[in-house]
Amino acid sequence: MLIKGERVRLRALEPADIEVVYRWENDPAIWRVSGTMAPLSRERIARFIEEQSYDIYATRGMRLVIEVEGIAVGTVDCFDFEPRDGRMGIGIMVYAEADRRKGYAHEAIELIKDYARTTLALHQIWASVADDNAPSKALFEGCGFVECGRRREWLWRAEGYADEVEYQCIL
Repeated sequence: MLIKGERVRLRALEPADIEVVYRWENDPAIWRVSGTMAPLSRERIARFIEEQSYDIYATRGMRLVIEVEGIAVGTVDCFDFEPRDGRMGIGIMVYAEADRRKGYAHEAIELIKDYARTTLALHQIWASVADDNAPSKALFEGCGFVECGRRREWLWRAEGYADEVEYQCIL
C-alpha cells in the first residue's frame, strides 16, 4: 500500500521497519500519547508488522509509516474500522521533535481522509486527544475535526487527571 502527497508518503509497515518501530514504541517519552505502559520486544513488533499485511476488513485496523524523502518520520494508526457504520479512529505520531510542526502530520491526515472517503467509502473519522496536548488538538482542528465530546478526568497523569477530548470529521 502506498499513498502519496506533495511531501509525505504513507506506506505499509515492512520487516525492515522493525528497528525503527522498536525504538519508537519503547521510548517512554511518547508513551503518554500512545497509551503504551510497558516495553515491547522485537519479536512482538515483528509479529505486529506481519499482521499488518492482512486486509483492513479482516484486522479492522492498519498502521502506515509516514515517510519524508524516503525517511520514516512517524506513523498513522487507523483502528476500530467499522465499514457498516462508515467510520474509523485515527491516531498519529511524528517521532522526532525536529520533524514536528513542519506540516507532515497535517498532510498525512489529509491523505488518510481522502483514502477513507474514496477507497474505503467511509462517512467519518474520529480521534481522541488528551486535553493537555495542545499541538495535537490544533492539528486535528486544522484538519477539519470538531470537538464532539469530552471524557472528564479520563487520563491519569502524575500531576493529576486530564480530560480526553473526542474529535470527529465528517468526510
